[in-house]
Amino acid sequence: MLDNFRLHLEKFIPISDKDFEEIVPFFKIKTVHKKENLQTEGAICRLHFFVLEGCLRKFFINDKGVEQTTEFAIENWWITDNIAYEHGLPTCFYIQAVEKSQILIIDRENQEQLLEQFPKMERYFRFIYQRAYAASQMRIKYLYDFTKEEFYEQLCKKQPEFVQRIPQYLIASFLGFSPEYLSEIRKKKRS
Repeated sequence: MLDNFRLHLEKFIPISDKDFEEIVPFFKIKTVHKKENLQTEGAICRLHFFVLEGCLRKFFINDKGVEQTTEFAIENWWITDNIAYEHGLPTCFYIQAVEKSQILIIDRENQEQLLEQFPKMERYFRFIYQRAYAASQMRIKYLYDFTKEEFYEQLCKKQPEFVQRIPQYLIASFLGFSPEYLSEIRKKKRS
């Protein structure tokens, strides 16, 4: 399982066997069960999660009591409440396993020590944050540029395996509409 993490790191930075062996202890490996919460609203955000296998989601509960999914993380993706993590603040998000998942966890203190001891990891995290920011920008663009149907079609076109894997009610939550509305869109698409 850690081989996947190493391969992921090597996409961005060179890692020797010795470096990798010294980097791994900064992380905890954990298996989480479907619907297990890793972070809850109001708690101080101290952890950053990397998905080795499985899927996590970040969501909040709006003023109507409805869960609104803002982000997913599948294999080789990171997830946290970046603002709260960076500043040691209470989070307004939940992070939950969508399916049984194997994850790496690093806390802020260990991440700072990791970056100090292995400066090349600064470069790695810069690439990761740039990609996450770019994905966030595109999601915002899609929200403004596309109708709900077009947004769903774009997701199906660009991430077909993702759409097949994630429960439809969570896809609807991510896209900002009801599961019933998503069912209507899918019916129209089939006919």
